Amino acid sequence: MWRNRKTWEGPGHPWQKDRIEEERQLLKQYGLKNKREIWKASTIARRIRFYVRYLNAKKAAGVDVSKEEEKLKNRLVKLGLLNKNSDISEALNITVREILERRLQTIVFRKGLAKTIRQARQLIVHRHIVIGDKVISSPGYLVKVDEEDKIGYNPYSNIDKEKLLNQNINKEENKESSIQEVNQPSQ
Repeated sequence: MWRNRKTWEGPGHPWQKDRIEEERQLLKQYGLKNKREIWKASTIARRIRFYVRYLNAKKAAGVDVSKEEEKLKNRLVKLGLLNKNSDISEALNITVREILERRLQTIVFRKGLAKTIRQARQLIVHRHIVIGDKVISSPGYLVKVDEEDKIGYNPYSNIDKEKLLNQNINKEENKESSIQEVNQPSQ
């Protein structure tokens, strides 16, 4: 039977200036709706680190945990949070930023399907983005490595894909030309 449980834990102390400023930067950089989305990513990273420490403690006690380690490693490799040939103890270094980089919203923006990170969120929520032939309407969906190539526009949505792509191409060309102008010395 399924049990609903809280997917995030808030900060231990509500008023820490450094943490609040860092969260504000993350909100802006990743186009998040509220701090709860940061706390969800933080909780995912924290639970992974906790489980790795738990497995290390069981291993130190002489219990065979190779199957559990392999399961965890495979899951983290699928999510792109760990390299295939790396040790499971490297999972202790997973950060909130690495989790946020694997979100669908971030990947849609990084692939150039949206002009801004906020537009990426809007395209996802309005169901204009698909992974393979499956519509995903959650910007916080953690994209697996093998799904990254399958991300694209929904063929059945009424959005003008050519216009969006042309705007993104023009934006990149303008960026490149402005960089070239800056790099060329004036005569």
